[in-house]
Amino acid sequence: MNILYIHGLNGSLSPEKRIVLEHYGDVFSPSIDYENAPNSITDIIEYYPDINFNIVMGSSMGGFAGYYVSNHFQCPALLFNPALAKRPVAQNIPEITHKISNNKHIVLGTEDAIVNPKDTLQFIANVIDLQSEFNIHLRNHLAHRIPIPIFKEEVETFFNKIKE
Repeated sequence: MNILYIHGLNGSLSPEKRIVLEHYGDVFSPSIDYENAPNSITDIIEYYPDINFNIVMGSSMGGFAGYYVSNHFQCPALLFNPALAKRPVAQNIPEITHKISNNKHIVLGTEDAIVNPKDTLQFIANVIDLQSEFNIHLRNHLAHRIPIPIFKEEVETFFNKIKE
């Protein structure tokens, strides 16, 4: 199984999170400079022309990009606090043939002061008819950063769900 993990603004995939993901498959995680790459979604899609991704994951800005990248690759997505409604840097959303993909699992921290969960829920409400399946997990007392135990739990829940 090929897993594409898209990091957030000024971030990267930590070694601890990579270990969690490698339990499920081969992990690919490009380094993205969002501030200087306004076409990051297109860049990500074009970066791996010969790889068939089964899963897309992302956090914050990576969750935003992952939303659209998973549509392109037509695969499920696990998105942590995705910056869907608002972003701190400008990003272009390319024209993607597929407007939906099956199963988007979104984890929102109710105490996230960087990506407002209410804005994300409003975004989802506005596009709900474009998606075949949303799974939204609101995590009370979770802020923007995802601690390893929560990451591991959400990844396990996601993989169990897509196996059904």
